[in-house]
Amino acid sequence: MDSNSTHVTPSKGILWTGRIMSMLPVLMLSFSAAMKFSGSPDLAKGFEHLGWKIQLAPSLGVLELVCTVLYAIPRTSVFGAILLTAYLGGATATHVRVGDPFVSTIIVGVVVWGGLFLRNPSLRALLPLTR
Repeated sequence: MDSNSTHVTPSKGILWTGRIMSMLPVLMLSFSAAMKFSGSPDLAKGFEHLGWKIQLAPSLGVLELVCTVLYAIPRTSVFGAILLTAYLGGATATHVRVGDPFVSTIIVGVVVWGGLFLRNPSLRALLPLTR
């Protein structure tokens, strides 16, 4: 890092808030991915309602899990957040298309980026809220 950098280490409170905030979508998305491997009748019914073939569930589960793991690893967290944004965008579009509530997928995306923003000083330097 050069001497002109404005890299500031976050306080412990901000860092832990970001970590806890980041764990919420990690847990939710991990559970969601695991459910896609369950083969339950409710899963098949849900996929049918959304217009997706149930055969896609394992592939979507792997995709969701890979994106979530990339987000959870500090070195790849920004890349993971970008991929999760795309994944959640697809989920939002799917729910909008069938007329289901979709606010929860948007909230998860906001929490993904909010947690990352608080725990990643480089991201805060790139996207400052104030100057």
